[in-house]
Amino acid sequence: QVQLVESGGGLVQAGGSLRLSCTASGRTFDKYGMGWFRQGPGKERDFVAGISWSGDNTYYEDSVKGRFTISRDNAKLSASLLMNGLKPEDSAVYYCASRAYALARESFRSDAMDHWGKGTLVTVSS
Repeated sequence: QVQLVESGGGLVQAGGSLRLSCTASGRTFDKYGMGWFRQGPGKERDFVAGISWSGDNTYYEDSVKGRFTISRDNAKLSASLLMNGLKPEDSAVYYCASRAYALARESFRSDAMDHWGKGTLVTVSS
């Protein structure tokens, strides 16, 4: 049983940075791959970044590669998404999600995750 809570969203100007955090409760957090997804107005919920349960592999959607960094801290039961060089098109509700034993990129699908947070809103102004 895992519960996830996101924080860190807000309003930021284009080119700025935000750090999103996902805090988990649960006894098996260290065996769950962690991912960030986002859903903008009129769009599907899409993959943004993921980190394997082992912490050895990270994955990024092409549009955020080089700008966003995902990390995890198993001791603190948390995962973070550092977002640099934000663009207006990054505006969305960002969701933290987990999947047991997720390792490969293909594991991080919006229809395959085991647990979801309620989301945190990121708005990037032009």
